[in-house]
Amino acid sequence: MTQDTRRLKDKIAVVTGASRGIGRASAVRLASEGAYVVINYAHTADARYPGAAAEALRQAKEAGGDGEIYDADVGDTNATRRMLRATVERHGRLDILVNNAGICPMLELFDITEALWDRVHDINLRGVFFASQEAARLMMHGKNGGRIVCISSIAAEIGTPTQIHYCPTKGGVNAMVKAMASVLGPAGITINAVMPGDIATDISREWDEANPEEIERYIQRCPVRRRGRAEDIAAVVAFLASPEAEFVNGSCYVADGGITSVM
Repeated sequence: MTQDTRRLKDKIAVVTGASRGIGRASAVRLASEGAYVVINYAHTADARYPGAAAEALRQAKEAGGDGEIYDADVGDTNATRRMLRATVERHGRLDILVNNAGICPMLELFDITEALWDRVHDINLRGVFFASQEAARLMMHGKNGGRIVCISSIAAEIGTPTQIHYCPTKGGVNAMVKAMASVLGPAGITINAVMPGDIATDISREWDEANPEEIERYIQRCPVRRRGRAEDIAAVVAFLASPEAEFVNGSCYVADGGITSVM
């Protein structure tokens, strides 16, 4: 990417859950546009994918950017606050937060336990709120404005039988974004959400592999005739994190290939 298109040059960004999937693609895209990217991951969650965070950082550097990795479970509010504060201490500012970390074990209604419900909500909604709250506090203190981008889902508006625990967390994210926008806008901080449709990532790999016929039916129904790629969502994230999106606040962008238009 040429110098004049590096919209995020010298910006400091934190991307949660950035070792794989949409988070990694977003971190790489932000880095390619000039941001220094803190690639957050939780070593406990990534135990099945050793070295994933380091690989994400390698790709960010290969894309022409720079960054670091930071181990913190976003379900732990204190750990998240430490990460964001440490970022400001080391780099002097925080310009962009991408709330990407999320989990969605595919389960039927009667298989959802209280413990699993709480864990999904702790990461997908509670974690997003407290990360956004702390980032906003730091951005206000720095008086340079900022961008907060939350990865939501079309599941916020469309119920699916194996995501009953997941759907309300994404609906909550959308509501939170709209409510916080009115508070943060006067400080030059925007907060928006991206609502991906079906994206081929690790979050649903096991279900995908067990249901190839369902995947093919989805592709045939989707107007663009393919599943989404993590890079499709990263492109929207990069726009919302950029100076070009200064007037976009409290919005929930659908990026689903048009599937919801034919449902």
